[in-house]
Amino acid sequence: MKLVWIILILISSSLFSMEKADLVIVTKKEKTLILYKNKQIIGSYSVVFGSNPNGHKQQEGDKRTPEGLYTLDYKKQDSAFYKAIHISYPNAQDIEAAHKLGVSAGSAIMIHGQKNGFGWASFIMQFFNWTNGCIALKNSDMDLIWNSVDAGTPIEIRP
Repeated sequence: MKLVWIILILISSSLFSMEKADLVIVTKKEKTLILYKNKQIIGSYSVVFGSNPNGHKQQEGDKRTPEGLYTLDYKKQDSAFYKAIHISYPNAQDIEAAHKLGVSAGSAIMIHGQKNGFGWASFIMQFFNWTNGCIALKNSDMDLIWNSVDAGTPIEIRP
């Protein structure tokens, strides 16, 4: 009987453990966020972006989502949105490009869920691009991503 309990505990713990991603790839054209571990897909989610999604973010307020290689550098539970994972935008190239244009590159680009208190509206909000440049998903999907990535995970955002 003890052996049966041990086996059940081992099975249930493996079912509820989340694999940690070692790479996140976001494709704006396909509106997807895909989690990878050892080059294998471990999760795929529908996402939306800034309300002006075409092209790389060039300045604060342009409502574009950046494109390129970044890092998910910290998690923020006390966000105005349901959980948030900060993307390391702007990098040195982004800052230099914005400086040449005489503008601020912007900051605070994150992966997050719905605006706090509006999780119920995700069935509508996920049909159009509504953020200021962030990557948004349903709260239930954000829970899965939150548990699957650690600070330091690389993210590639593709057109």
